[in-house]
Amino acid sequence: MRRFIASAALLVLALGPTLHAQATATARPARIVLAPPTKGAPEAIKTASMASVIARGDSLQLPGTREPVPGAPLSHHIAGFAVTLCGAVFITGLEPADAAANVGFFAGPLKYRSEVKDTVIDRKTQTVKLTLKNGVTRVARRYGSQGCVPLPIGEDSVHFTPSIVKSALPPATTTPWPMGDVLPKKTDWAGVDSALVAQAVAEAFGPDSAMTLGFVVTYKGQIIGEKYAKGINLHSQLESWSMGKSLTGSLVARLIQMGVYRLDQAAPFPEWQKPGDPRQQIRIMDIMRMSSGLRILAPQDPGYKENEAVYPDHLYLYTGSVNEYAYAASRPQQWKAGTVGRYRNVDPVLASYLVRLGAEKLKQDYHAFPTRALFDKIGMRDVTIYTDPYGNFLGQGAEVIAARDWARLGNLYLQDGLWNGERLLPAGYVEYARTIAPGWLADGRPVYGGGFLWINGDGREPLPTNAFAFLGAGGQSAWMVPTHGLVIVRIGKYRGSNASEAPLRKGMATLMKAVKPL
Repeated sequence: MRRFIASAALLVLALGPTLHAQATATARPARIVLAPPTKGAPEAIKTASMASVIARGDSLQLPGTREPVPGAPLSHHIAGFAVTLCGAVFITGLEPADAAANVGFFAGPLKYRSEVKDTVIDRKTQTVKLTLKNGVTRVARRYGSQGCVPLPIGEDSVHFTPSIVKSALPPATTTPWPMGDVLPKKTDWAGVDSALVAQAVAEAFGPDSAMTLGFVVTYKGQIIGEKYAKGINLHSQLESWSMGKSLTGSLVARLIQMGVYRLDQAAPFPEWQKPGDPRQQIRIMDIMRMSSGLRILAPQDPGYKENEAVYPDHLYLYTGSVNEYAYAASRPQQWKAGTVGRYRNVDPVLASYLVRLGAEKLKQDYHAFPTRALFDKIGMRDVTIYTDPYGNFLGQGAEVIAARDWARLGNLYLQDGLWNGERLLPAGYVEYARTIAPGWLADGRPVYGGGFLWINGDGREPLPTNAFAFLGAGGQSAWMVPTHGLVIVRIGKYRGSNASEAPLRKGMATLMKAVKPL
């Protein structure tokens, strides 16, 4: 199998129905046909210098300036902290002191947590209330299956009706893996050195400083290695951050397979439909490649310099306590779509918006759609995706998910989108998703594909260069290795992310020795 690095001209997309067309159960799903893959992994591609990436971006910029986000940065940071505490305590099951010291630094940075003078954790109402030294109070509350929501300042409720979404699957305790949790008695697999696998699991889990919570390895879909920290188990829903982007891409792919969208169609957001709006040229595939070209500020922008007085839109899309879909759809263009790759939350938020529009087009319960369309199909039971106060899923990374469920999703990709004979993702979609995006390749950064997947194109990880991943802040990862039939999932506490890198790489290198190529 091969990761393609050439231009989008290699893609041939058969047209299917658009969002504006009538979607029916008999609608023909879009098919994505790519050039046939070749065997083996290609050579690593040299990464361009940061100065080169910045210069290229500057040369292609369209006229315009960024509009600052509303509100005080410190208030936003503490809203993020409140959501982190809410999820860690009420869903994952961590103790408040542990959560405050060790998790969720991305949306609620550790250095600002000392500004909180009063913390109230109400287990009865599943509410976290944080009051700053300046008197500002930020509140996050758990709402049904919609997770932990940051409430607007001065408000005590959300602008949607929360609901409980239950899996339609039979009990996992009596259902064989992967649809359930009952593992086969077989522990030895042809082509697998079990002793080396055990060594790899121990290495990858790392020392206590790595703070790994869950580690799962599957080979040809079967679990061959697994380990959890004390107090954590196979059902524990763990902070996964931007791994959720890949999950959102999978939901958009489900809608493509169901005949609602095409990858090559213009993104059908109502906010972009006025005559002459240049954003009508942005395709769904551009959004899914982090290449929409929309103008926001993100800490991952090349050359970004932190300024405590300037709060990035990238984070505001988690903590703003506004209609985040409307905010994302209101951003102007900075580059022509598809020309420049930038890791910015505006794109996965818009992809989540597509999921909402698509589910509503199908007249399905939006909050139940991920469960019915995907999770129930592949055995995922321990998933919570958070929403904003308007009930919009924040699929860019506000979720807690069990390690085994990430392994299930990873295996869906290794199986080319097929599960038990049913096509869940369009034919060719996985190849599209693990192909380096043209805008990123042109930037000299061979690391990002379609469907919000990361690619090992620069050979940074001790895996073949056609390995691809769901990655999240804090050291969260699920690597798919097609050449070896492996899915490698590592989830841990945010504080341990730096200490976890070397052990994880050592463990992955050992796995490459433990498992023979297919």
